Amino acid sequence: MKLGMRLAKPLFSILMLSGLSQVAQADISEFQLDNGMQIVVKEDHRAPVVVHQVWYKVGSNYESNGVTGISHMLEHMMFKGTKTLAPGEFSKRVARIGGQENAFTSTDYTAYYQVVGKSHLEEVMRLEADRMRNLIITEEEFSKERDVVTEERRWRVEDKPSGKLFEQFKATAFLSSPSRNPTIGWMQDIVHYQAQDARDWYRKWYAPNNATLVVVGDVDPQQVYQWAQKYYGVYQPETIRPPKPQLEFAQEGERRFTLKGATKLPQLYLGFHAPTLASAKTDEERAEAYALSVLSDLLSGDDSARLSKHLVRGSKAVASAGSRYDATDRLQTLFVLTATPSADKTPYEVEQALWTELRKLQQQPVSQDELERVLAQSEAQYIYHQDSIQAQAIILGSLLSVGLPADTLENWVENLRKVTPTMIQQVANKYFAEDKQTVALLLPNGENARDSANSGLPRKGVH
Repeated sequence: MKLGMRLAKPLFSILMLSGLSQVAQADISEFQLDNGMQIVVKEDHRAPVVVHQVWYKVGSNYESNGVTGISHMLEHMMFKGTKTLAPGEFSKRVARIGGQENAFTSTDYTAYYQVVGKSHLEEVMRLEADRMRNLIITEEEFSKERDVVTEERRWRVEDKPSGKLFEQFKATAFLSSPSRNPTIGWMQDIVHYQAQDARDWYRKWYAPNNATLVVVGDVDPQQVYQWAQKYYGVYQPETIRPPKPQLEFAQEGERRFTLKGATKLPQLYLGFHAPTLASAKTDEERAEAYALSVLSDLLSGDDSARLSKHLVRGSKAVASAGSRYDATDRLQTLFVLTATPSADKTPYEVEQALWTELRKLQQQPVSQDELERVLAQSEAQYIYHQDSIQAQAIILGSLLSVGLPADTLENWVENLRKVTPTMIQQVANKYFAEDKQTVALLLPNGENARDSANSGLPRKGVH
């Protein structure tokens, strides 16, 4: 990870939030090495460019108290040298061949990627394979990078009221699930990391049988497979023991808190526990995940969606508002609404305005015309995002890393089109209730604001 990279939600989750759906499934090849490493190759011959990504199935939801954020810390250390490369040499070599590279950590996975001309694919495969098992974590480099991470957290969260709000909002909504922990980790854990913590995490999770190689671009799948055998196939599999289940217990009453900070305007969050495609146990819950995705787009998919139309431009109760639901989280997730009140409105009035929109969905089915508009947007965005080989790779990698099949892509729009007005009304009534809500409110404390008001939902991963 490079210093100065931003807090960001991996692209597939962003696409899913907005109804941006799938990429074409044509020309996808899947392989598996003898050591258990999964390989997915998608051909896209429009330009002599290729994206190479390695995804490890480990993120902040795998961590325990005391080492929260260690997946992100290890991501930093992956650029600090191997048995054959000096610290920083990996990035220098990628830059020397004209490539771009970086990494990101999320709740459920950590991914490393390079975008290069097709003639340099073998070189980046060799480099990436080297640091899968040959990373060197020295006390000196670890100490310096730990200071970098503490500064990153200070900048992203400690000195940013909106960042604090969302972090504490999740920790209030989730009490028994690891989803309560921030991807970057709690500050007290970060400052007490030891180099051995990262070494142990690396040995435990960074193994070929816990990784997926995704390659998209102007490639020959058989050639990619042969290179994968040559560079990744030399490593032995490890015994991977997933963490014990830590399921969130049922919420039996409203949870609410207020945070005060140096901000110009109040900010409000409402959150409700909801299933995802990956956490669903039944076909009914899987169908509900698609219905919740459509419902989120009805509320805030674009400028014609209900929150913007009714609350921003209509009643002018809010300066901005939005909703978020990620159907592809590995564990149970939150359906979130957020709003920044207009200058003449109180947070209480805005909370009631949000509930007015939710109750409309509970009491009256959406019209078929409104539903068709949202579905048409999803299909249009599906077409637009086929242009990016990076988006195609990220979508494939993130799906496979949470245990969803690659054909989730192929069937996404089709499954959205199975959602009916009745299904939307049913999930609105099932999951939105005052006794099931978590409410977080940020109020100005009178100090000069250190960051501009931002009602946009924080994103999910850490680059």
